[in-house]
Amino acid sequence: MTGAGRGQGRSHAVRMASEGADIIAVDLCEDIPSNEYPLATDADLAETAKLVESYDRRVITRKADVRERSQLGEAVEAGIAEFGRLDIVVANAGIAPFGKRASIQAYFDTMGTNYVGVLNSVEASLPHIEDGGSIICTGSTAALMTHGTSNPAFGPGGAGYTTSKRHIARLVHELAAHLAGRRIRVNAIHPYNVNTDMLHSAPMYRAFRPDLENPTREEVEPVLANTSPMELKWLEPGDVSDTVVFLACDESQYITGMQFKIDGGQMLPMSSPGVAD
Repeated sequence: MTGAGRGQGRSHAVRMASEGADIIAVDLCEDIPSNEYPLATDADLAETAKLVESYDRRVITRKADVRERSQLGEAVEAGIAEFGRLDIVVANAGIAPFGKRASIQAYFDTMGTNYVGVLNSVEASLPHIEDGGSIICTGSTAALMTHGTSNPAFGPGGAGYTTSKRHIARLVHELAAHLAGRRIRVNAIHPYNVNTDMLHSAPMYRAFRPDLENPTREEVEPVLANTSPMELKWLEPGDVSDTVVFLACDESQYITGMQFKIDGGQMLPMSSPGVAD
């Protein structure tokens, strides 16, 4: 589990532990200079481990930069040494350095974390994944929109965000075909806004309210609600974890190559029913 220090990653790790899984919990536990809001800390990752252990499950925690495949390889090896096998990979780590104030470096850091990080996570894990295993990659509804966050208000980090998430959508489709013979499923989840530190950050608020210099949460909430037919401001991390657990378990053993939209209907105006008129 990458990005396990907090947010969606922590939620997925804890929920999977509650269902009986032992967890390899990985997080950078450092800030990335081009990303304006603070990232998870050592204390956050330790809290995730404590929550996993509260379900009487084993957990290995490792500080690792998903942009460096060797660091992920070391984390996987440590987990294999402790647990003896690897059945599920959740490639979840991501950043969103949105806004016109971000430097061009934000584009490269976002691509490196959000896409190369997923690629590295899968590559480091695949030699150890048991036949019949499951790979779950975190995308975003931004990957499925015509422009997503690729517009000036979201800055170079926004462009990198949409591009990286689109690459994830393509990656799971292609890997699913190549791994089907081993019955290893590869799927993507594409959440709507999620109630995490990534969403509730100054650059994100400014991206959604470019008309204001320093918008508050209250000033952003109506804009967020207007992007969902269900008038959702955001999902809770646990709402996404429900789908992650489903894709990890045997009930989804014949589901692969899919793009799971967890979006409160956000994509309905931008998609077709898939049938002829």
